[in-house]
Amino acid sequence: MLKLVRLALTAAILAAIAVRLRRRARMPAKQPEPPAPSPRRARSLRMVMVWAAIAAIVALTLVAALLPADEGAAQRAFEVRQEALSAVRRVTVTPSPAPVQTPVPTPAEIPDPNCSPAPRPVAVRPIDPKVKRAVDRQWVRIERWLKANAPRTYRTLGAPGRARTIAIAESQMGVDFPDDLRASLLRHNGARGARAFGFGAWFGAASNLSVREIRDTWRWYCSWDDTDLGPDPSIEHWNGRMIPFLYFAGRDGEGSEYAVVDSVDGAVGWDDTIGGMAPRVSSYYALMRAVADALERGEEFDGWRPAVTRGVLRWEKADEGEL
Repeated sequence: MLKLVRLALTAAILAAIAVRLRRRARMPAKQPEPPAPSPRRARSLRMVMVWAAIAAIVALTLVAALLPADEGAAQRAFEVRQEALSAVRRVTVTPSPAPVQTPVPTPAEIPDPNCSPAPRPVAVRPIDPKVKRAVDRQWVRIERWLKANAPRTYRTLGAPGRARTIAIAESQMGVDFPDDLRASLLRHNGARGARAFGFGAWFGAASNLSVREIRDTWRWYCSWDDTDLGPDPSIEHWNGRMIPFLYFAGRDGEGSEYAVVDSVDGAVGWDDTIGGMAPRVSSYYALMRAVADALERGEEFDGWRPAVTRGVLRWEKADEGEL
């Protein structure tokens, strides 16, 4: 009987040593920062399972020792001990479940908040009188030149816009139109008809948009591309903070067909199919003045120069002649 007790104790000690050696072998050479403590209930459950496995070893060893002392008794006792040790290993080396990783959306999956503006009341904002006078001066220069040289284009200029119509569009789009753009729309609310006038000399032809056309184009772009690629809108094909004001009728479809003004800094830009909606001119007013200078002086503007055919303004490539 004493021999049986010794055998059982030996088996228990071997199991405990095996558990200890197993844990030490799994320890890294350099101790990492201690992880956050696991729940007490899980730790207690693990210890209960370990001691239950050790108790099973003792019980199985006693059973094996009580078997008849025939030729296969020693072999059966060895097999029982091996099974018990395997049970201990399964309990002690079971890996903890990996923490659940919350997927982080890529930039292309982040919705553009500027395309879903919060509701805001309709409010007619005053325009800086200096800006209004400066914009009107450029319009006087342009109107005078068109009437004398391109009367058919002159007749496409829209009637004066309404301040409340602009305020409604601002409310629906969640952006503030720059003062120079609003002052321009109050004098001519876009342009109408074929070969309508526009503050652009690129891609063959361009026409100014009315307030409603600006709003509708903005809505269409937000329905087509309502994602945000980061804090720099110039790298994007579209961002909801932009205000489309000019349509390129002759664009070949390789990029955006609209020029936009940034509602944040007032810069004017358009997609050149390479750099995104990058700014090209410092402001809407600067674009107006550059066009007025080109018309009055017949000089090149951004690689283009004005020409007239049967009373219609068009633009020629400065280094290629007529398109």
